Amino acid sequence: MHVAQNLVTDTLNVQGMTCASCERRLEEALSRVSGVVKAKASYSRSTVQVRYDSDRTTLDQLTDAIEAAGYQVAVPAAPGQRKGQGQGQAGSHRTLSDALGIERVLGVLSILVALYIAFTHLGLPGLANVFPEAEAGMSYGMLFVIGLLTSVHCIAMCGGINLSQCVPLHTEAGAGARGAVLRRSLLYNLGRVISYTVVGAVVGALGSVVSFSGAARGIVQIVAGIFMVIMGLNMLNLFPWLRRLAPRMPRAVATRAAATAAAARAATGKPAVSNAPLYVGLLNGLMPCGPLQAMQLYALSTGDPMKGAFAMFVFSLGTVPLMFSLGVLTSVLNKKFAGKMMAASAALVVVLGVFMFSSGMSLSGIAVALPGRMTPGAGPRGAAVAQVVNGVQVVSTPLAPGSYQPIRVQAGIPVRWTIVAQPGTLNGCNNRIIIPEYGIERRLELGENVIEFVPTQAGTVPFACWMGMIRSSITVMGVGAGS
Repeated sequence: MHVAQNLVTDTLNVQGMTCASCERRLEEALSRVSGVVKAKASYSRSTVQVRYDSDRTTLDQLTDAIEAAGYQVAVPAAPGQRKGQGQGQAGSHRTLSDALGIERVLGVLSILVALYIAFTHLGLPGLANVFPEAEAGMSYGMLFVIGLLTSVHCIAMCGGINLSQCVPLHTEAGAGARGAVLRRSLLYNLGRVISYTVVGAVVGALGSVVSFSGAARGIVQIVAGIFMVIMGLNMLNLFPWLRRLAPRMPRAVATRAAATAAAARAATGKPAVSNAPLYVGLLNGLMPCGPLQAMQLYALSTGDPMKGAFAMFVFSLGTVPLMFSLGVLTSVLNKKFAGKMMAASAALVVVLGVFMFSSGMSLSGIAVALPGRMTPGAGPRGAAVAQVVNGVQVVSTPLAPGSYQPIRVQAGIPVRWTIVAQPGTLNGCNNRIIIPEYGIERRLELGENVIEFVPTQAGTVPFACWMGMIRSSITVMGVGAGS
């Protein structure tokens, strides 16, 4: 006998979705509710559309199922906001100011601006880039130590991502929450180690055959910076439309993973373990940063895939203790404080993404207004002025650990620029200088380092370290201009 159904469709605004896989998790949770015919979640819109029999299921039951899956219903649909059989959808999604509160949006933006100003004026980006560098002939034990020392940089760059992946899901909460945190932190760091090792094998195989120019590294940093900003804003849940730009796992892979999870749940009667932290760790290992790029250059110099892979493996193991400890911290933090900590980390990811974008622009030879780590008074007034000796402009500047002194020269006259590096001034960031305008990339060593070029046009020529974090400029005066 056919039983009549009173089918209605409600669209609920859901908070707490952090990636595209949350769509599947929500749809699975709702599909298990009696009376639900279909559920369609949208990560980019932060909504889930549910079609169900209102005689068998209530909105409260749907809300309970969503919350049991670890999410929150921001705006439960009112009876007047639903549609019945054959009717169009009524109601509309709330605006950003309704969903979050204009005060929160302005507050977070104010924090981002404050962090950016603090980083700029205190020179904090430079602090994260003063790290020991691997050199030819180093033992694997030293590579492990370098990993330990540079893991502070990993915390600055990836701490927010780490925390977001180590918070247990609602289904993992309760007595086993701490075990879930340990497992998620292990998976995240395992992904990083695997990614580092594979990259080491690839660049080791390339050896000295292929090298990336400053412009190529700049493009990588520009792209990475953009995605870091998008990632941070998505973690803050400020602009839901940005989620459409986030990279997604191919649907075929996601469907296969969902089938595997369903089979595991059917066999054990328990929810399948989420491997999302492993995948994020794999991608996180590809994020360009100073110590990682330095180690990749070391692996490149080995000219052997096995040596390159093992060097990166040992280095990555050195970064694990601090990163793992940070993830485990989430097990001793209450939910409210952990949320605030992740919000602060997300804001930091945005600021670091802006700096990475700026660094990439510098490496690509594009002058940008975003300041980096520059010498005080780095304008023309604070520049070292070249003197003409026997038809050649001669200028000498000292190297500082976190800055380059700008210089001022005349157009049309050859320049002989000597950078003097005293003991204790060289580090893994400032030891290679790039001047894109003149196609110069020079490794600096202790003592005098001579760079020669001929400026042809008046203007400002930017230059930077190989990471793009330490920046300065060459002011080229026109012919006949005074000093």
